[in-house]
Amino acid sequence: MTGILILMSILYYNRTLAIIHSKVSDIAEKNISQTAGLFNLMLQGYNSLSKSLNSNYELTRLLQETESNPAVGVINERTITNIIGAAYYSRSEVVGIHILSKDGKVYSYERQFAGVIDNNYAQTDWYKKLGESSGNMVWLGLYPGSPINTMQQQDKVFVFGRKLYDLTNHKEIGILVIETNPSPIMEALSNVSISPGTRVYILGEDNKIIASSGQKGAKRPELDQLPRPSPDENIVVDSTSNQLIVAANTSMAGWTIYGLTPKKDIRAEVYQTTKFLIIVVLMLIILSTVLASIVSRNIASPLKLLIREMKKVEMGNFSGSVNVNSFDEINSLVSSFNRMVHRMDELIETIKISTVSEKNAQLQALQSQVNPHFLYNTLDMIYWMLDEQENERLSRVVLSLSQMFRYSSNWEEASRTTLGRELEQIRHYLTIIETRLGGRLHTEIAAYEVWLSVPLPKMTIQPIIENAVKYGLEPQGSIGFLKVSTEAHEGKLQIIIEDNGVGMDGPTLERVRETLSQRQSGASSSGVSGPRRGIGLRNVHDRIVMMFGEACGLNINSEMNQGTTVVITIPIPPKGETDIEHIDRG
Repeated sequence: MTGILILMSILYYNRTLAIIHSKVSDIAEKNISQTAGLFNLMLQGYNSLSKSLNSNYELTRLLQETESNPAVGVINERTITNIIGAAYYSRSEVVGIHILSKDGKVYSYERQFAGVIDNNYAQTDWYKKLGESSGNMVWLGLYPGSPINTMQQQDKVFVFGRKLYDLTNHKEIGILVIETNPSPIMEALSNVSISPGTRVYILGEDNKIIASSGQKGAKRPELDQLPRPSPDENIVVDSTSNQLIVAANTSMAGWTIYGLTPKKDIRAEVYQTTKFLIIVVLMLIILSTVLASIVSRNIASPLKLLIREMKKVEMGNFSGSVNVNSFDEINSLVSSFNRMVHRMDELIETIKISTVSEKNAQLQALQSQVNPHFLYNTLDMIYWMLDEQENERLSRVVLSLSQMFRYSSNWEEASRTTLGRELEQIRHYLTIIETRLGGRLHTEIAAYEVWLSVPLPKMTIQPIIENAVKYGLEPQGSIGFLKVSTEAHEGKLQIIIEDNGVGMDGPTLERVRETLSQRQSGASSSGVSGPRRGIGLRNVHDRIVMMFGEACGLNINSEMNQGTTVVITIPIPPKGETDIEHIDRG
C-alpha cells in the first residue's frame, strides 16, 4: 500500500506540474492577446484624435494665414487654441496638445500654461522622426516629461504625433504632437503579468523599448534575441529557456509586446503543492502502518484461525469450534461458523438415521409387491373368464379395474405422470362408476390435446372425482352430471372438475378450505405409503404444492343443491421441457 501510495503521488505530482504549466501558458497567451487588443483599440482612438485635428478645415486655414493686423492675429491664435482645447477635452487621458507650424509658431493646450518651450526642439530626435514621416502616425513612446514644455518634467507622458497637411492641396502646414497620461498603457501592461516576477516590454519596429514594466536598475534581457511573432501567427509562446516567453504584435503601431515570466515563479505554487503532498504521504504511511497492525491483530489472526478450523471440517472433523475476540463482524462470522458446523454434525446424524429407515422401507416395499401383482394378475384371469362367457358388461368393468389397479399401484418408476396418462386412467374409473350407478351418471372429458403432455402428480384427478361421486352425486338420487375440462391463464393450466351434486354448505366448505391451507409435514409420504391408502383432497393438494410451489394446488367452490367445482392449478412448462422422466408404463 505504501509503494502504491508513493507511486500514485509521483504520478499525481508530474501530472499536476504538466497541467499547471499548460494552464499558465494558456493564461499567458490569453492575457497578451487581450493586451494587444487593448493597445490596438487605444492607439486607434489616439489616431482618430490626430486625424480629427488634421481634418479640421478651420484649423488648417488659420495655421496658413498671415495677418498684418495684430488684433486679427491674436483672434486667430485664440481660435486655434480653442480648437485644440476642444480636442484636448475629448479624451481624459490627454495632458497636452502642441502644434508646431512651418513658420516656427507653437500653439499649445495643456495642464500647465506657464511652460517654457524648448527653442532647440528642431534638433531633437523626436522632431526629426516626425519630420521624416510622410503623414503617418509616429508613436514616439514614453518620455520622463514633456518633450516640448521644459517646465513639465515631473510626470511621465506617452508621446505620439504626425505631420499636418492641407487636405485640399496636400501642403505641409506643421507638426502635431500629443502627450497623454501613460497610466492606461501601464495598466494594459500589467494584464500580461501572471506572477510578481513577470516583466513586460513594448518594442518598436527598430527594437527599441517604447515602454516596460521592469523596475529601475533591473537587468534587461537581450531583446533582439527573443522570438518575434511573424505577421501570420501574431502570438508566440516559448518555454524552452528558464523563463516563459509570450509575445504578440499590435497591428496598429507595429509594436511587439513581450511578457517574460521566470519559471521559478510558476513552480512556486507547485513547490507548495509538493510540500503539502509530502506531508500528506508521510502521514498516510504512518496511518497505514498503524492500521496494518490493528488489522493484523484483530482481523488477520482470527481469520487465519477460522481458516484452520475450516480445513479441519473439510477433513471430516466436525467437533471443533473457534473462540476469538475481535470486531463484531468477525465475531458474528465465527459464531455463524460454529453454528454451521454444529448443524452439519446434526444433519449428518439425521441422514444416517434416514438412510437406515429408507433401506428398511425399501425392503418392506419389495416384500409388499407380491400382493399387488397377484391381485391384478387374478383380475386379468377373471376378465378372460368373463370374456369366454360373453359377459361383456362385467368384463369391461373388470378390465377397467385391472388397468386402474396396475396404474395406481406402480409407484416405483415415478410419482408423476402427464395429463393425458391421468385422463386415460380416469376413463377406466368412470367406466366402473357408470356401470355401478346404472345410467344415473353422465360424464364429459373436454381437455385440449395441446395440454395432454403437461406433467402433474400421479393420482391427482381420480380422488377428486371419487369424492364428487361419493359425496355429491350419489346422495341426490337423480341423474348426475360430471365434467372434466381445461383452461389456460397466464402460464398456468387449470383442470376443472365440476358436478351438479348436492354441494356443501358454508361451514363445511370453509372447513375443507382450511384443511387445504394447513401444510402437513410428511404429506408427501402419506400419499404413497400404500396402494390406495390415504389419498384424499389434502394429499393431492400437498403433493401439487411440493412439486410446483405455493402458487399451485386445489381451489374448491360449492353451493348447496347447486354442485361443486374443484380447480387444479399447475404450471405450464416452457416449450421443449414437457418430457417426463420415468413415466409409469402401466
